[in-house]
Amino acid sequence: MARVRAARREPGIEITPLIDVVFLLLIFFMVSANFVQNRVIDVSLPESHSALAGSGETLQITVTAAGDYWVAGQRVGRDIESLVSAVKHQAQMLTPDQLAKQSVDVRADADATHQSVIRVLDACATAGFVQVSLATAMSGRMSEFAPSPNSDPNQ
Repeated sequence: MARVRAARREPGIEITPLIDVVFLLLIFFMVSANFVQNRVIDVSLPESHSALAGSGETLQITVTAAGDYWVAGQRVGRDIESLVSAVKHQAQMLTPDQLAKQSVDVRADADATHQSVIRVLDACATAGFVQVSLATAMSGRMSEFAPSPNSDPNQ
């Protein structure tokens, strides 16, 4: 009786699991890289009950508790002239259409003065930015001003 030999597969490396692992690592680094820039400057954000998650590429302007201004990760000092100059420089790098669509995220420390935040808002308005938002941290407790999750906004 003749033996039938099973077809032998040539030895090789399976690359499908390797590709899966590489894609998972790529996704992990893409997601985590966005959060690294928020921890460069140590600020304690004020809490809000209706905080929304930011999206897209935003220009970040940070105000520390000591009153220092940071524009796009670069320290610009404490005086209003250097703040306005740095914000205008960021605006000049954009076309008018991009400027209208560019969002600005103001990350002010909870202990920063109100005046220093108003200076940032004035500098943004002077430079032509129209989509300006204030960053807050989500609070764990509900406020009497925050709508309850089950409430109907149409009532």
